[in-house]
Amino acid sequence: MLDAAFHGDTSQKARPAKIFIDGEAGTTGLQIRERLRRRKDVALLTISAQSRKDVGAKRELLREADLAILCLPDDAARESVALIDDLGRDGPRIIDASTAHRTAPGWIFGFPEMVRGQADAIRKAPKVANPGCYPTAAIALLRPLVDAGFIAADHPITINAVSGYSGGGKSMIAAYEGGGAPAFELYGLGFEHKHIPEILAYSGLTRRPIFIPSVGNFRQGMLVSVPLHLGLLAGEPSAADLEAALRAHYGEGGAVSVIALDPPNSLERLEAEELNGTNILEIRVVASKKHPLAVLIAKLDNLGKGASGAAVQSMDLMLDLA
Repeated sequence: MLDAAFHGDTSQKARPAKIFIDGEAGTTGLQIRERLRRRKDVALLTISAQSRKDVGAKRELLREADLAILCLPDDAARESVALIDDLGRDGPRIIDASTAHRTAPGWIFGFPEMVRGQADAIRKAPKVANPGCYPTAAIALLRPLVDAGFIAADHPITINAVSGYSGGGKSMIAAYEGGGAPAFELYGLGFEHKHIPEILAYSGLTRRPIFIPSVGNFRQGMLVSVPLHLGLLAGEPSAADLEAALRAHYGEGGAVSVIALDPPNSLERLEAEELNGTNILEIRVVASKKHPLAVLIAKLDNLGKGASGAAVQSMDLMLDLA
């Protein structure tokens, strides 16, 4: 299987690519399965609920698969990766949607638009780490501006974020849908959120950002914002300069879309759920008309471009299905 993937063999195109979603009963796994179930170019391999902890049964499915998508807790994901590694050349390629391997050596970060050449790296990779939803948005906002020299790597950055409760997994979903959760809450107040290493690794920042996310009483959708004092940035750029740098980085027509600065109707509010069900991430630069202040804002579906949509995007690249 790996020979076909790495050496450009197109024999797998004569049949649907075989995909095993390890952890298909979870939120991300269910979303991926829903996105793939009507496609003719992939065939989903399944394991019965009774056999999910049967290592022998899982090994045989992994041996049959062209690609495995891991939608598991971190420790379980590491166990599945070890099982695949033991299969050697008979093992499938991997997309891991857990946090376990996002900064690990030998893994490619599954954000194709992040930098030039990232999509090609994903296309060739045996192991791809699916980005987290918050880091996808934060990196999308920051990396182009760090690379362009507007934001210094050691600039103090604050990242504000709110997500729908589906990003919190089964227990949070049950709490909100059962009426046992608050309308809004901050979390990560220990300044040790699990996404911070990922943001540091790929944003270009060297100074640890302040990142305190929040969750609201809506199922899915996400807003991530980074406030900036323009006069403290290198060269004192205008908001238009920042927008131009973002637009030059992402171009037109891709999954990451830069929205024009200062739309005809003055933007005063932005809601989180508008992109639900899509694989789009929208970026805005919102500027004060009186003061040298701006806010970078990313909007996305935390279960789309922030999770299952990103995994399917990487799958298409890896199997030459895009």
